Amino acid sequence: MEYKKSKEAIARLTPEQFYVTQESGTERAGTGELLHNHEPGIYVDIVSGEPLFASSDKFESGCGWPSFTKPIITDHVNELRDTTHGMVRTEVRSTHGDSHLGHVFEDGPVDRGGLRYCINSASLRFVHRDEMEAQGYGKYLDQVEDI
Repeated sequence: MEYKKSKEAIARLTPEQFYVTQESGTERAGTGELLHNHEPGIYVDIVSGEPLFASSDKFESGCGWPSFTKPIITDHVNELRDTTHGMVRTEVRSTHGDSHLGHVFEDGPVDRGGLRYCINSASLRFVHRDEMEAQGYGKYLDQVEDI
């Protein structure tokens, strides 16, 4: 499967998805539709479809955004220095879609690597385990827990 940013994909975005992914925006804490999703599956870039995070790596951090301990494929997530808003943070962007996803912090579960990928729901599309094969993500089924 080829993952890329296209004019058609950008045109399908809601105003909030566009703001977050294309203008490096942030959805309001606690408002994202995937924040409390506990279904098995993977989270892919809303723009390019590239696989980003697995449900087995999602955890409740209490920060107000979906949080993950690691990406499915490290090469699909770029980490960039972000000095906006008077802070020094590490921005997370998708490699192929160049979508702003969120930020990564070093306050995640220590027993799972210590990282917290704090990700905007608006930058993600959830693919349920039952749909992964049909949508071309079958090779990532081993990253998803059995329920």
